[in-house]
Amino acid sequence: MDTLEKTVDIQIQEMISGCACPKDFSCYKSNFSNLCKAKDIGLESFVICLMKDPLDCKFSILFGGVSFCACSVRIYIAKHLMK
Repeated sequence: MDTLEKTVDIQIQEMISGCACPKDFSCYKSNFSNLCKAKDIGLESFVICLMKDPLDCKFSILFGGVSFCACSVRIYIAKHLMK
């Protein structure tokens, strides 16, 4: 694991330690292969949720007819790993 991968791993582990996830952090545990669909649109604290039924997720916030994801781990993955 190189320095960048270690940094990413440490940052995500810190986020995970302060959060409860109904999916048991499958995004992280699958090495980012099991990700919900989301898109970074430049907002600092949110990404757009592109899942079929976004309101089924506890991290989904509906605002102005658009579903946003408020999961700190998913936001980090979208913004820093571009996934």
